[in-house]
Amino acid sequence: MQESGDLTAVEITEQALAAIQHSDPQINAFTHVAAELAVDAARRVDAKRLAGEALGPLAGIPVAVKDVLCTADMPTTCSSRMLKGFQPPYDATVIHKLREADAVLIGKTNMDEFAMGASTETSAFGVTRNPWDTDRTPGGSSGGAAACVAAGNVPLSLGSDTGGSIRQPAAFCGVTGLKPTYGRVSRYGLVAFASSLDQVGPIAWSVDDVALLLESIAGFEPRDSTSLNQGVPNYSEILQTTDLRGLKIGILRESSENKAVDHAILAAVHHAGDVFRSCGAELVEVNLPHSEYWVPTYYVIAPCEASSNLSRYEGAHYGHRTESIDSNSEQGPLVSAYCRSREEGFGAEVKRRIMVGMYALSEGYADKYYNQALKVRRLIKGDFDAAFTQCDLLLGPVTPSSAFRIGEKVDDPIQMYLCDLFTVGANLAGLPAISLPGGFDEHGLPIGIQLQAPVLEESRLLFAAGAFQSVTDYHTKRP
Repeated sequence: MQESGDLTAVEITEQALAAIQHSDPQINAFTHVAAELAVDAARRVDAKRLAGEALGPLAGIPVAVKDVLCTADMPTTCSSRMLKGFQPPYDATVIHKLREADAVLIGKTNMDEFAMGASTETSAFGVTRNPWDTDRTPGGSSGGAAACVAAGNVPLSLGSDTGGSIRQPAAFCGVTGLKPTYGRVSRYGLVAFASSLDQVGPIAWSVDDVALLLESIAGFEPRDSTSLNQGVPNYSEILQTTDLRGLKIGILRESSENKAVDHAILAAVHHAGDVFRSCGAELVEVNLPHSEYWVPTYYVIAPCEASSNLSRYEGAHYGHRTESIDSNSEQGPLVSAYCRSREEGFGAEVKRRIMVGMYALSEGYADKYYNQALKVRRLIKGDFDAAFTQCDLLLGPVTPSSAFRIGEKVDDPIQMYLCDLFTVGANLAGLPAISLPGGFDEHGLPIGIQLQAPVLEESRLLFAAGAFQSVTDYHTKRP
């Protein structure tokens, strides 16, 4: 409608802002809403259209951005007291690409502090709630990014995924979320949690919209040493068919035999297999022998990298600085300032992971924990490589359950970590993976199904996901 002139970019933006104003007091999906900046950006899009200038692929579309991506004109806090009020001097690469695509950046979304969590309960700016049931979590750490789409605030958002932080919230909120291949989307300007695992990706209602957003943000970035120098396919072009003949989809034996998985989740995966079979795909059973080690391996490597990345936040160069320095401390006033700044700035979960990481990297323990985890990571990658000689894609659950109640797991870190049971493998192996709405449980809560593909095979992933959504309507349901 915006292209035809039925609606202007300004009108679309004002509708999005009105929707946020209406729902966000209850949902708390945003840490910052840039109303004036968004309207100004929309006016520029309308002016370009009226002048007959070429418009970008996201012209006039409101996009929300997880508060872990640097924005020169908005705060970037990582939902932490440590970075409260911080405004970066530059844009992340993906933010620059969104602006080039004429997107309207509407604001920054709430998240687990420094992306460490699976429920958006560790945010220093309050809990985000699931639009399907506000007593339940939207997932994490990109909970705000998924919730604002599910709540109808914006059609597109960006999240980051270190161990499932796009896919799990997408599953809990009944939307579509994709974690690209590691390096497919630049990490330049993404505040690091675990540098070998983090990846930026799109969240939207449909595969079509996810493909459009991925196409806009993917590509090589020379300032990012982990960025892959690969061309970006036209992802939108591959979504025009439901014919999956010749495609082999592997069903993960481990997930179907896991007693920790809710029956409704397994039923949704089984139903998805029937849908893919009806589209012409062949289903085969595959085995990932080291899948039982995904979570323990991840929860050694990720905290180790986090403890290193977050060591810079000590109040002198970066982050919150304490106003209470103990000049009589045995360690001296400087060390006292560092300690108190970190004590006041970081929340409990971030501190927990920093301590775990420092312990696993300490002298005498690095070989026992960190280096051993790296060896297991290599075996996990080998499992995926072997599986993809038998099939083109892997099908399984995203989460062991649908959205759990707020407060249900927050005091039990192990139970919270097990939310990542089926998602961390793709991060450890650097693979692309997508969460698709796949049904509902007995409480009417959304269920997600997951497809995983070989490295740089986002096209294959989107092709199959698009076929699934063309013959199902789960992604059209609204809370």
